[in-house]
Amino acid sequence: MRRIPTHITDSRLLGGLDLASTLRMGRPIAERGVLVEADGGIVVLAMAERLSVGTAGRIGGVLDRGEVQLERDGLGLRSTARIGVVALDEGLADDERPPTVLTERLAFLLNLDNVTESDLSAPVTLPAQVAEARARLDSITFPDDIMVALCSASVALGIASVRASLLAVKVARAAAALAGHDAVTQEDAATAASLVFAPRATVIPTGEPQEDEPPPDEPPPPEEPSDPDQPEDQQDEDDSDALDPQELEEMMIAVAQAAIPDKLLAQLREGKDVRSRAQSSGGSRAGAAKKKGRRGRPSAVRAGEPTPNTRLNLIETLRAAAPWQPLRRQEAAKEGRTATLVEVRRSDFRCTHFKQRSETTTIFIVDASGSSALQRLAEAKGAVELLLADCYVRRDNVALIAFRGKAAEVLLPPTRSLVRAKRSLAGLPGGGGTPLASAIDTAWMVATGCRDKGQTPVLVFLTDGQGNIARDGTPGRPMAEADAIASAQALRVSGFSAMLIDTARRPQPMAQKLAAEMGAKYLLLPYADANAMSKAVKATAADSVAAEGRIRG
Repeated sequence: MRRIPTHITDSRLLGGLDLASTLRMGRPIAERGVLVEADGGIVVLAMAERLSVGTAGRIGGVLDRGEVQLERDGLGLRSTARIGVVALDEGLADDERPPTVLTERLAFLLNLDNVTESDLSAPVTLPAQVAEARARLDSITFPDDIMVALCSASVALGIASVRASLLAVKVARAAAALAGHDAVTQEDAATAASLVFAPRATVIPTGEPQEDEPPPDEPPPPEEPSDPDQPEDQQDEDDSDALDPQELEEMMIAVAQAAIPDKLLAQLREGKDVRSRAQSSGGSRAGAAKKKGRRGRPSAVRAGEPTPNTRLNLIETLRAAAPWQPLRRQEAAKEGRTATLVEVRRSDFRCTHFKQRSETTTIFIVDASGSSALQRLAEAKGAVELLLADCYVRRDNVALIAFRGKAAEVLLPPTRSLVRAKRSLAGLPGGGGTPLASAIDTAWMVATGCRDKGQTPVLVFLTDGQGNIARDGTPGRPMAEADAIASAQALRVSGFSAMLIDTARRPQPMAQKLAAEMGAKYLLLPYADANAMSKAVKATAADSVAAEGRIRG
């Protein structure tokens, strides 16, 4: 059993050039990586939620092939690496999860939150039984009807990846081998469905499929005559045990549904989308990844000369130069010059690039006009306070813009101060016109300033979309709506992530059109409390971080 840290380098993970031996021997000497050293054993990934997507992908490739293919530093090697992987997910937040490229290759997803000491004292399979099952595994057959039912159950539970079905087939064959069966039975397939499909379910099947009924004019098919030589009780037993394909599929679905974890089952019953809950490869609310600068965590080592934003990696530079030393010594002898101990050229330079998480700034643009202003401001105040509670941990900022009368006003510049937020909201009066275009323009200026500082802005509009003040401050609904649409289109071109929360009693066409023009998510929350609004904003922030990371990458 080998433990692999999250910050492991590719050369230590997969193997590469042994720098010390290469410089000593004068020829390329390869070193074995951790995955090759763990051949036939298990590797443990502590804090797997912090594993980079690249490292997770390389481990997943080794799991698929059962070997390490090394093509780097002038080396071309293939080494057997048949390993098992245990990934420990120690993340606390919902968006802190191991990369999907790794988790979808792992058969079992176990929740250890409620495991007690009595659970650990359960009887285990003896090594001798495992050895017998392993010897019997290759001879296990898999009936076609059971395999079809198993795959159909995967589709019915909303599992998109075909790897889940492949893993379930392997688990069913292993269960049959442990039970001493020559072929996979219904019980073995049900065990595989409960272990593999239950934690991956994204929907709960509803309704029962309707059986095909024969046309009314067509007589029912005649019953097949029973075998007179077979006892009646044996015939009844065979009929009771045999399941048609539809019943077999329903049994698989029922078994998997019964094994769904309670927390996941509650989310499915509430209708929440859990398909993207394992996307931890870039959806964190900690901010988008900035790849420029010499601060932060090392992200990659690439060939090239040092720049103000990179740092020369001496070890990797020597590693790149080592294989060429014999040729360079011969070249120096032909030219009649004395060769140095290690000759490093410009093409050997390797530089370390860094990345760091940018701050996420949530900008609230609150409609303070009309008779319902006090209700909207109370909702915004509660959402701001909930978001600020996490700012000290995630280093996020919150800003507040209110619009009423003839123009919008920045009440709270980007800050983490809860005291300033409360004071700004408490002193805001309500009523007056709705300068919607001015609010969008002001939000664009604040968001642009945040982006220039390296932050990731998220815009949240709380309005019913009924603007009646034009950009120049003159009243008039037609001109106000035209200016608002033009401002929304300009905001969309800037690429900012936005959400428009419709605070009206029923959906407003103008609010929906405005959200579409600015490329924002539309959400109708006429009676939204601060908690619901905070959850919606956090979801938008996660999408914004992922999109911002792709743009900067």
